[in-house]
Amino acid sequence: MTAIWNNDGSGWKPLAPTGFPDEAALHTLVEEAPHLLPLAGSPVLAVIGREFPLGSGKADLLAVELGGRLVVIEVKLAQNAEARRAVVAQIFAYAAYLDGMDPAALEREVVGRYLRGRGYETLADALVAVDQGGMFDAETFTAGLAESLRDGRFRLVLVLDAVPNELARLVAYLESATDKLLIDLIAVSAYEVDGTRLIVPQRVQAERRPLVLSAPASIPERPEGRLSDGADEFIASIDAAQADQQALLRKLAAWASDLKNEGLVRLSTFVGKSARHTLVPRLVDEGVGLVTLWNHDGGSISFHRSVFARRAPGSIARVEAIIAPKMIGGGNNTNEISDELLVALTDAYRKAAGRPVRRATPTSAEGPSAL
Repeated sequence: MTAIWNNDGSGWKPLAPTGFPDEAALHTLVEEAPHLLPLAGSPVLAVIGREFPLGSGKADLLAVELGGRLVVIEVKLAQNAEARRAVVAQIFAYAAYLDGMDPAALEREVVGRYLRGRGYETLADALVAVDQGGMFDAETFTAGLAESLRDGRFRLVLVLDAVPNELARLVAYLESATDKLLIDLIAVSAYEVDGTRLIVPQRVQAERRPLVLSAPASIPERPEGRLSDGADEFIASIDAAQADQQALLRKLAAWASDLKNEGLVRLSTFVGKSARHTLVPRLVDEGVGLVTLWNHDGGSISFHRSVFARRAPGSIARVEAIIAPKMIGGGNNTNEISDELLVALTDAYRKAAGRPVRRATPTSAEGPSAL
């Protein structure tokens, strides 16, 4: 297991995890930031509901991947007596309930109320809202969801603060015995270091047993496309954009580069179908962004409410006042991009990074930051 080492002047010693006050605290962490889990294939997940009724029980969390695979997540503390074999029986029972279900019936009868409670009408809406790279493809998702339900091809995720050896051996056996299920066993350790809380998640495997990471199903973790570090591909795509959009797109690229130069973000570009390009300024410590920049039928910005709510909640009202009547989240985009909006978003990124907000000079295509 990974350890954090500290030197207090008397030599290097491993820190003892502080743990979680209760199961609900770990549950909430996973619900709010599922991207922190090191799942096989690094899928993008949208959480549909918490304490989700599936048959005679309630799954801790139900989620869905961009490629359409359904994901059942169970959260336990190691001290819980169910953190050994019982949790496996629970999660398999939930998978059995979903097996063979019609996709339309799933959305209408099983998940509809929970989606609407989170502000979405369909599963696709929920995925669009968390899709930071513009990777969502409706055709791929629809086919993947149908296959997941028809063939019982699900991802089962067990999250604990510490993993008993008995559970690790059982999961390793199950991984080798089935070709329909992806099973992720995740340990999430919490530490306190100089008043800062650190979270260390890791994927666990039984000792002396090879880790199988190949997907047993044809359902893709991520739809077709190309993901690259930096902004080069996004910038190169601007010359092929509509002439009246090129100045705006260069302004957006320059703004994102300014964030990077300030050390607030790292940049990544995704090239999807129909030459759709997106640029995401991702927070350095968490790998997610407050916004996504689009070069697709013109330049636009989409907003990720869950990230705003966690990292820069005080910026939501300011940004929404500028983009009104639109709201942050829900897959909303805006192509009305003023200097005022970019300054507000820069301040939001600074707040998210724990930096002081200072007067910023708006980026312009004619200014010193122009690309």
